[in-house]
Amino acid sequence: MANDTVAELRAELAALDDPKARAVNEKHGDDHGVNLGKLRAIAKRLKTQQDLALELWATGDTAARLLALLICRPKAFSHDQLDVMLREAKRPKVHDWLVNYVVKKSPHAEELRVLWFADPDPVVASAGWALTIDRVAKQPEGLDLDGLLDIVEKDMKDAPERLQWAMNHCLAQIGIEHPALRARAIEIGERLKVLEDYPTPPNCTSPFAPIWINEMVRRKG
Repeated sequence: MANDTVAELRAELAALDDPKARAVNEKHGDDHGVNLGKLRAIAKRLKTQQDLALELWATGDTAARLLALLICRPKAFSHDQLDVMLREAKRPKVHDWLVNYVVKKSPHAEELRVLWFADPDPVVASAGWALTIDRVAKQPEGLDLDGLLDIVEKDMKDAPERLQWAMNHCLAQIGIEHPALRARAIEIGERLKVLEDYPTPPNCTSPFAPIWINEMVRRKG
């Protein structure tokens, strides 16, 4: 199908919806049951189609929005479009893909990072932290890393789950990438004990910051 319509694509996605997958996803706050490999195969067939992506996004359907994020043109969105989309992205997977696949590739990423970081909505703020983590790793010049650690130290313990997760990731990233701040990052993690008891499968690294930092530093040799 060269010219798939939104209705046809929604029917295709509905046919792929697996009740067992949906039950698992719903535990994580995502209301869809489409296998992501099959979703990516549809996106590969469609290639980049910005107008179709906008139509799919407008449906509000989670699977349709995930597909939209795979076929859109990240640099085509305005600052305001991305801000509205993030505030509409209530489902964790949609939120994560929007930040990682679209906003990070946008020319507006840094402006949005600053805007979202200070937002009173903890889910919106978590997107600001996610973009900050990216800068800690790739472009730390101009960031106040000590200041970030101050915020983590003060606010992470009692932060809502998604914001806490992003703050913890930032804490670990600072410890991994910046040897001069490593001891402080580990000490903050040990004192706050955030995610210390997180159930971690075998062969996976714990998200508890002191363990995470030491393991990633060890791997870097």
